[in-house]
Amino acid sequence: MIDSDETIILVDEEDRQIGLAPKIDAHAQGLRHRAISVCILDKRGRMLLQKRAADKYHSGGLWTNACCTHPRAGETVEAAAQRRLREELGVDCELKFLTRTHYRAEVGNGLIEDEMVHLFVGAYDGPVAPDAAEVAAYDWVSRAELRARIAAHPEAYTYWFRHYMRHYADEMFAGLAA
Repeated sequence: MIDSDETIILVDEEDRQIGLAPKIDAHAQGLRHRAISVCILDKRGRMLLQKRAADKYHSGGLWTNACCTHPRAGETVEAAAQRRLREELGVDCELKFLTRTHYRAEVGNGLIEDEMVHLFVGAYDGPVAPDAAEVAAYDWVSRAELRARIAAHPEAYTYWFRHYMRHYADEMFAGLAA
């Protein structure tokens, strides 16, 4: 299935399902929908970042967290997080739910993300095998280096990842210790 042709779950302000819509339509109309994001850290406390493939339908070529996606109808947020982590990076590890957050932003190509995001964290130290259709590059980055990179070039990072770093960095980097 072509990723942009998928159907996604529309939600209200409390994350209750209110319908379904084709993914591209939801983004073109700025409809609120359910999403997941995953942040992965290694034993040294470095975060796994990916650079989105340049030809992604939005935010191509930008750095972001390990992966993100939309749960499919009937799929739990946990299953969606595990699925997408394997699909994009070839990574399989235990994930821990961290928080739920909402953001709305224009993301290019006339598209709007209005997402109710379930944010997960995981610990992983194995090999990374990115899908070249999804991921142009990846990097393991310390928190201090990541802060410096984002401060110097915020335009190089996705809106949602900057949102997570602004509001949840402490929780993300300490999330596995709790």
